[in-house]
Amino acid sequence: MVSVLAESNARGERGKALLRLRFTAEDLLQVTFAGHPAPLMELGLAVAMLQRCDAPAVFGSWQQRLQHALPGSARPLLELIPPSGKGPLFLDPMSRGLEDGLDLVMSAPSSFVCSELERACTITGLPPTLWMRQLAKQEHAAWRVLGDALGAAHACLVEPAWARIRSGFDAEHAWRTRMVADLGIQVTLAGLTPRGRWRGTTLELDAADTREFILNGRGLLLLPSMIWAGTPLVAPTADGPTLLIYSAITPLPLLDAPADADPLATLLGRTRAAALRLLTRAHTTTDIARALGVSRSSASEHATALRNARLITTRREGKVVWHACTPLGLDLLRAR
Repeated sequence: MVSVLAESNARGERGKALLRLRFTAEDLLQVTFAGHPAPLMELGLAVAMLQRCDAPAVFGSWQQRLQHALPGSARPLLELIPPSGKGPLFLDPMSRGLEDGLDLVMSAPSSFVCSELERACTITGLPPTLWMRQLAKQEHAAWRVLGDALGAAHACLVEPAWARIRSGFDAEHAWRTRMVADLGIQVTLAGLTPRGRWRGTTLELDAADTREFILNGRGLLLLPSMIWAGTPLVAPTADGPTLLIYSAITPLPLLDAPADADPLATLLGRTRAAALRLLTRAHTTTDIARALGVSRSSASEHATALRNARLITTRREGKVVWHACTPLGLDLLRAR
């Protein structure tokens, strides 16, 4: 697994942290999207998001509610999954359902468990806890605690929102594949973070720390998360493509119920969909706030999200900021 990837700790230009993915032509031909959300992936990212102090404002009430609701039996996961989301890889296999995912976790090879626990401790800089050492030794009681924790956390954090997660995933999948058809794979990949760009055949994305991965002809599998709001995460797979987890356009707290008949609202959320429709003509941030009945700061946040998705452009004239649809945004409105 480690041999698939080569990593570098060199800093990005001007001290900015960058995730660099080095592609070959063969890799670009093997970029695919996951066909379904992964419940244990979302579970691990939800546990990480509960601990983040820098979560976007839209996650504020979500964090407060679930930090109090998380049962005691689920809290051992806080020892394994840090706020960075870079927990042991054996915890979140790419499964379709909870049960098959738990089977994969509980049957993870001992050598893989030990190496991943060691890697997780290296990342956090913290020594292994007693429970982590018991997991590494394959003690039955410790693994029973892990199974109970995963089940309890899933019931609290993921299961109640699964219909919205699934609906948001499907909308995100349709949107990104449409981008590939209209703009090409390079523009689509660069659009995964606000300042994503290409340098030759190397993709540079915003990141928490600077790392470099060489894909070695294995390709890339894209997995959007409705819960994760951090920078993209990379996970290797034993025999397949490298997995890239990125934040979906619309986070879980803004996702409407799947019964919503408006596919644009399913993708963007009602407020952002309304903002995009409004911006078929140029409007200021204050105009958006007034038209949508939201605060100016909220209007600015929605405009930033739409701009990051390349659906609108923004220009400043003195103290006034104007927003308007891009051709891609107009195309999305016509296609809904």
